[in-house]
Amino acid sequence: MEDSGRIVENGSNRPRTFSRLRRLPVVGRAADWGLGPRAVSKNTRQAGPRIAGLKADVSVCPYCSVGCSQLVYTRHGELVDIEGNPDSPINQGTLCPKGSASRQLIQQPGRLTKVRYRRPGGTEWEELELEQAMDMIAERLIRAREDHWQERDERGRRVDRTLGFAHLGGATLDNEENYLIKKLFTAMGAVQIENQARI
Repeated sequence: MEDSGRIVENGSNRPRTFSRLRRLPVVGRAADWGLGPRAVSKNTRQAGPRIAGLKADVSVCPYCSVGCSQLVYTRHGELVDIEGNPDSPINQGTLCPKGSASRQLIQQPGRLTKVRYRRPGGTEWEELELEQAMDMIAERLIRAREDHWQERDERGRRVDRTLGFAHLGGATLDNEENYLIKKLFTAMGAVQIENQARI
């Protein structure tokens, strides 16, 4: 394919004169040094694909509400790499710096694995197991619902609600998680339910 004095060969866009030089017996060989297959080292030829033998699962980036698709590569259940999904119409294989680093959510050595808790009136932080902290949250939620339950409003209308707690969901949650949270908090009688992704 020719275009204004240039010729396209194998996806490259080189001047037509260079293509003529490559066809010459001796000069062509010299012009080919360091190009094409000759530019690949022996180690590179033997290396093979970086993702060979890995299982790829499609996921959604856990950060903002854009919903970029990710390919999560694992070997025997262990996370190996995360990269953008080129088949996604949203991000077309690209990821922002936070999305590119989302592997660190699991494999970062400094990642906290226990809950830090400071009791009311306390001056020191305590470390709690996640299960214990989740039980404490559930107990407080139930107590707040019971202590602040309203059957009727100031005009006597039946409302069956609580103003004792609210929920603000983060955009790191996907649509399905936010849907379930909305259903859960509505079923518990909360009326103040919002999500950062919608804001």
